Amino acid sequence: MSTPPLPDAPSPEVIEIERALTRITYLSTRARQHDRLMALAGVPLDRAAVALLRQVADSEPLRPGELAARLGVEASHVTRTVQQLQKSGYVTRVPDPDDRRAQRIELTDAGRQAIAKVREAGVRGMQMALSDWPAEELRQLATLFHRMVDDFLAHAVDEEPEDRSAPVGRA
Repeated sequence: MSTPPLPDAPSPEVIEIERALTRITYLSTRARQHDRLMALAGVPLDRAAVALLRQVADSEPLRPGELAARLGVEASHVTRTVQQLQKSGYVTRVPDPDDRRAQRIELTDAGRQAIAKVREAGVRGMQMALSDWPAEELRQLATLFHRMVDDFLAHAVDEEPEDRSAPVGRA
């Protein structure tokens, strides 16, 4: 598969979108923001644990290697995080039905409750930040975000193709 050539110069609109995404990423990955979110959720998890729980919740159960690939981290990182989450009662290992020698990571009830609390706290914060936006603009933003992510995935050249059979959830 050949990579299409990049345009000579990006449009001013694309430059502004990239700047906005950089700002959103920065805001959402700040340690203080994470700590505030965990306090609101009442869940004592570090950022790596939250990322792993979110991934498992969205597609469970997964082998540790699959988790590492989806999270873009080394397998040893996933192994350590899974061990911590297992000790805390958030995940468990279950036999892989396709290969009994392998195991998959699955959320426990406590893990499902924890990630639900984290997501609820995140949604409440977003609801507060966007409370002055009209419903139609929120619908448009959600639609455009989903479209952008779909297009990013369709044009990703350095990643394995995602399972396109999963529902996308457009608004």
